[in-house]
Amino acid sequence: MAVEFFHSVTLQREKCQGCVACVKVCPTEAIRVRNGKAEIIGDRCVDCGACAARCPYHAYSVVTESLDRLQDHEYNIVLPAPSLYAQFPEKVARPTIWQGLRYLGFDEIFDVSLASEYIALEIEDYVKNYRGGRKPLISNTCPAVLRLIQVKFPELIKQVVPILAPTEAAAIYVKKEAAQRLRLAPEKIGVWAISPCPSKNTNIHQSVDVRDTQLTGSFSLSEIYGLLLKHLGEDEEIKVSTGSSYGLAWGAYGGELLSAGISHGLAVHGIDDVYDMLEQISMNKVPQLDYVECSACQGGCIGGILAAQNKFVAESNLRGRIRLLRQKEPADREKAMARSMTLKDFPSSKDHVKPLVPRPMMQLDDDIVTAMKKFERMEEVLSSLPGLDCGACGAPSCQGLAEDIVQGKAHEIDCIFKLRSSVHRLAQGMLELARQIPISHEPEKPKEER
Repeated sequence: MAVEFFHSVTLQREKCQGCVACVKVCPTEAIRVRNGKAEIIGDRCVDCGACAARCPYHAYSVVTESLDRLQDHEYNIVLPAPSLYAQFPEKVARPTIWQGLRYLGFDEIFDVSLASEYIALEIEDYVKNYRGGRKPLISNTCPAVLRLIQVKFPELIKQVVPILAPTEAAAIYVKKEAAQRLRLAPEKIGVWAISPCPSKNTNIHQSVDVRDTQLTGSFSLSEIYGLLLKHLGEDEEIKVSTGSSYGLAWGAYGGELLSAGISHGLAVHGIDDVYDMLEQISMNKVPQLDYVECSACQGGCIGGILAAQNKFVAESNLRGRIRLLRQKEPADREKAMARSMTLKDFPSSKDHVKPLVPRPMMQLDDDIVTAMKKFERMEEVLSSLPGLDCGACGAPSCQGLAEDIVQGKAHEIDCIFKLRSSVHRLAQGMLELARQIPISHEPEKPKEER
């Protein structure tokens, strides 16, 4: 039975002009243009947002929560991540931002940068004690990358570290702690993320790596940023558990490697480069690396399509904040992190992570015999196509079109080259037929010419 997938990226058909820009950038070939409109193949979409970022007509939108949802809970906790602080210049202190979040209706704030440090130590320990398997290990923090691996690179699942993403770990900790401290039932407590990308919101509603997420939902980073600009006030004393500069560094590419103390690693960001890197890992081209940090968004989370600031501005802001924190911290990484890591009973990933499972992208038929026949037909059709992968047919590649043809969702003449050839043959045939039609008599001349 087919699985119904939840997606945060949706298409507004009335805005779509069928330009195929989205078709060409989708890393999992999840989009087709048929009858002049784009269509999303749900079981292939990984919610990376590449289509929304590239669409010139803004035909794609991202579903997130409304702040009205806060009224559904007696107590609401928000989890600001480093990507939120990166939207503001370093002169805007974090307490100022926290006060703005309180004004928006949140009762408590827990800084994700602190959770990042606990997760960093888990990653460091896992990498150091990893024995026997193929390397490099692959980070587990970007849901879009996890889904990409499920769909396109299932052979790499065993190399993904079984460790929680920081926001998920933070949610598990704060919900349990707040329920005990406030003597509230867990369902009366809302735990909210502020998301820079659609994949994080999707993972809350349909998680691929967490057994039972404690996140209630997520708000768009750009929306929260806009509201905060109206409500940034004077700094007030607000008790917030927060991390060091190493936890804050997770907001941009390379921060995960830095905080985990991994020297033989590589940070790859941007869905196209991540795809390329996963191909190289699949072919065992980089066994000398211990770890690869992967982010679907350019620049890391600060480059998400739901961010308000340009990714370069955000990176500059974040680096400035890190620099200020470093001036007050011990030079040693472990000592700097130990100063903030004072929480009791922070959750261990092994108790909450569920194993990734493959999500095959191309399944021609449930019946193996029928599937084999369709595959043979697909290979036959593919050999007759030009192999240019131009996208003019509405499919991302000639192989995609061949698959659509055998599935009855497209025709060979959807290929403009096949169409031109067919029209040429038809015209030649009509011309030849016209030459063979006998002329029985001369047409009668008009009276004035007699």
